[in-house]
Amino acid sequence: MMPHMNEDLLRLEVADIEVSLLTGVLSEETKLPQPLRVSIAADLRAPDRFAPETPLSASKNYLDLKRAVTEGVPRDVHFGLIEAIADHICDTLFMQDDRVRRVEVKIVKLAIAEANESIGLTMVRHAR
Repeated sequence: MMPHMNEDLLRLEVADIEVSLLTGVLSEETKLPQPLRVSIAADLRAPDRFAPETPLSASKNYLDLKRAVTEGVPRDVHFGLIEAIADHICDTLFMQDDRVRRVEVKIVKLAIAEANESIGLTMVRHAR
């Protein structure tokens, strides 16, 4: 279903999940899991209103976003690029719930920071 131009959206966000995953293309990166910091924003189609008695089923559990990282990304698969990890997280959230219209995943590679800078990427995917 294509989103409408004026479609109401609800953005759920989980920031700064630290996880170690098998990633990297350099020889020193391919042997041990790399520490990453992952943040996710997921836009869902929103109902017209959230009344005080609205049940959780009208929204999405925030923990689903966290689990897409902590449980959804396999620990025994080596992802050459962190882009592939971001894609996996997006795919997981789109498959969980057809109300998800857009997912933004930010991944920071903690091991390569030298002076507390954040080095990484942000990927944005839209439901197709």
